[in-house]
Amino acid sequence: MQCQRSPLLLSFLEPPTENIPKSAGDLEPHHLKSLLQILSTNSDSSAQEQILTTLCNAAAFSVNHDIIRNLDGIRIIGALLSHTDTKIKAGTLNALNNLSMNLQNQEQIQAFINEIFKDILESELNSEVQLAGLRLVINMSVTNNYHEKMADYIPNLLNLMDGGDTTTKIYLLKVLVNLSANPLMTSSLLTSKAPSAVTFLFDSSINRDILIRALTFAANVSENLGRQQQWNRNCNYKEDSLYALLFKDQASLQSNLAPLLLIPDLEIKQQVSRCLRSSERL
Repeated sequence: MQCQRSPLLLSFLEPPTENIPKSAGDLEPHHLKSLLQILSTNSDSSAQEQILTTLCNAAAFSVNHDIIRNLDGIRIIGALLSHTDTKIKAGTLNALNNLSMNLQNQEQIQAFINEIFKDILESELNSEVQLAGLRLVINMSVTNNYHEKMADYIPNLLNLMDGGDTTTKIYLLKVLVNLSANPLMTSSLLTSKAPSAVTFLFDSSINRDILIRALTFAANVSENLGRQQQWNRNCNYKEDSLYALLFKDQASLQSNLAPLLLIPDLEIKQQVSRCLRSSERL
């Protein structure tokens, strides 16, 4: 959810608000309408931040998803993605993230995908804005519906691996795992420019959550590539591509993966086995 606790902005609401509930879960449609109207007309950053927090908390309740969308709330909230205040950006991304748990809401949120990635890529590495943006992209990439809109940003996501902290790497890999589960994204993934830091993810000393997701990503891509051998033979991969980094040298790949089978972790063993089996068919 990633919303902060914040009192409702009762002083901003009209008419007088002594009957406004204190819990975001108790807000009724007319309360949400008032908050959205204020958000669209009030330029005070402090007020905007608090309203976004309240809307974010309200959006954590599925009953409010359709209500906020039908009040044009997604457009109103999304308009603040261009705000220069990082707290407003983070609040906007967090609110959209909670709203994105609804597939109909995703249909409207996808219009902001370019702006969401812009905030992810231009914000400070490992910052709350970057993490909030990645959380939203994770949700938006669960289905295949908007993968094509994200394809151009794959090299950027891979590049963030180099320097990203543990949380950032986990979030990046969650997105990449979602994309790699879609066979139609195989070409975009394998031809993307990738930093050598990607290979460092396959190490027994690395964080378990990172390792499992890195292995799952590699296995997904390898299996999809194995099913597309005809396409593979006709493709010229650049030396700095993800394909060249992971799959060009099969002996090196297998020597890196084989020691991971010694880790006493069933899920890791399963993903390593997937990688090894599929890479043998390449």
